[in-house]
Amino acid sequence: MQQNAETDELLILHTNDLHSHFGAMAAISGMIEAERQTWQDRLLLLDIGDHMDRAAVETEGTLGQANVDILNLTGYDAVTIGNNEGLTFTPELLEQAYAGLQCPIVCCNIRETKSGQTPDWMKEYHIVHKAGFTIGLIGATAAYAEFYHILGWQSLDPLEAVRSQVNEIRSQVDVVILLSHLGLKMDEMLAADVPGIDVILGGHSHHLIQEPLFIEGTCLAAAEKFGHYLGKIVLTRDSGGCVAVSSGAALEVAGQPEVSQAAEFEAQQQVVQAIGIHHKHAVERLNRTVAITRQALPVSYEEESPFANLLAQSVRRFTGSQIAIVNSGQLLGGLPEGEISEGMLHALCPSPINPCRIKLKGEYILKSLEESLIPEIAGKTIYGFGFRGKVLGNLSTDGLEIEYDFTDQPFRRIRMATIGGVPIDPEIEYDVGTLDMFTFGIGYKAISLGTDKVYMLPEFLRDLLRLELQTPGAVEQSFISRWHKHPLS
Repeated sequence: MQQNAETDELLILHTNDLHSHFGAMAAISGMIEAERQTWQDRLLLLDIGDHMDRAAVETEGTLGQANVDILNLTGYDAVTIGNNEGLTFTPELLEQAYAGLQCPIVCCNIRETKSGQTPDWMKEYHIVHKAGFTIGLIGATAAYAEFYHILGWQSLDPLEAVRSQVNEIRSQVDVVILLSHLGLKMDEMLAADVPGIDVILGGHSHHLIQEPLFIEGTCLAAAEKFGHYLGKIVLTRDSGGCVAVSSGAALEVAGQPEVSQAAEFEAQQQVVQAIGIHHKHAVERLNRTVAITRQALPVSYEEESPFANLLAQSVRRFTGSQIAIVNSGQLLGGLPEGEISEGMLHALCPSPINPCRIKLKGEYILKSLEESLIPEIAGKTIYGFGFRGKVLGNLSTDGLEIEYDFTDQPFRRIRMATIGGVPIDPEIEYDVGTLDMFTFGIGYKAISLGTDKVYMLPEFLRDLLRLELQTPGAVEQSFISRWHKHPLS
């Protein structure tokens, strides 16, 4: 059905934080095509970042090529990057992945450290013409300065970077749209403090705005996460030339909706077929054998286990620390006996989490060990900051010997914890190898109180596991207990 030719309207559809949920992408493609049949060239399609997630086989095995193919098939007009693109791929890999993308990547607050410039494959802003509208698109992403610096990027203050871009293009366009992978709090701040932004399409904090939210005349919209919703905004220009948001909604996405129109069905089937092809190729590429084990390594989230010990060993060895502290929940299952492939390690340890080294006072080490003996903490379901596990899991260590009495009261169960036979001193700082996730206060929060943090990118935990499995004697060492029950318990 055609819109009235006298009506000056533009439809904006937007997605965010799909995190490589390819099934949802297939469903969304049918919904988009249905709108495209109605609106034709008066449709603007945008993605707000974290389209890629290396926890998905298709993304890991193709290094993002699967995502780019789906973006092209679905017909996006522009995208911005999220932290899952910017921080889990090296700049070189990200450039390779985006080489085939048929729409602009806009992001105004990321620079190459060496040149001080935006990389060639990225734009600070993009001006697009649609159905008589001149639209300025600005992108911005969450500024994890320490992490970006390690990878060779400089991340600028998004508020000031956006303000600069708005000032540059405001007079050239009818509408300024910000593709904001910054989170709701920053979106609200931008709407209040930066004049000249008409629409902010949000992401990163996985918030859902079911109806447009207006702050100081700026419209805020967001479509939650994982492809649960497709965002929809309608812009209208009145006879006086004033452009405004006339309506908006977050449309719920069914798992695999029935499509009645031939064009919608064809669009969806193209995406389904592409996903299937990429999945097959990804599995083949991840099938390379990286180690052979002579015995299975089980994992437990409630008590010490060899596979979790192996993870702790790998972190301690890689970080060169006195001790290592990790959570068993990073591992989604035990390691079988026999040939171990890249794909197997990816399936068992999919989280895009990096190792780090910190200095941590003995009192915080002891507190974390005590928390590990509390089932409600170890069994807690957690989300975010790269974690792709089921539950937090208990703590696994290397370089530490712990004697405990589980029959005692919580926070009184550790009888002794030693490093090299010497009891931990609550007032002394120790070199600890751990996970970047903990430094943000996720899970065992006392670990976040560490100082002198050194983040180690781009290696993921599964890369460290591969190295540890290739180290002579490491598997046998993982069966040596670190946690010992008190003789009287």
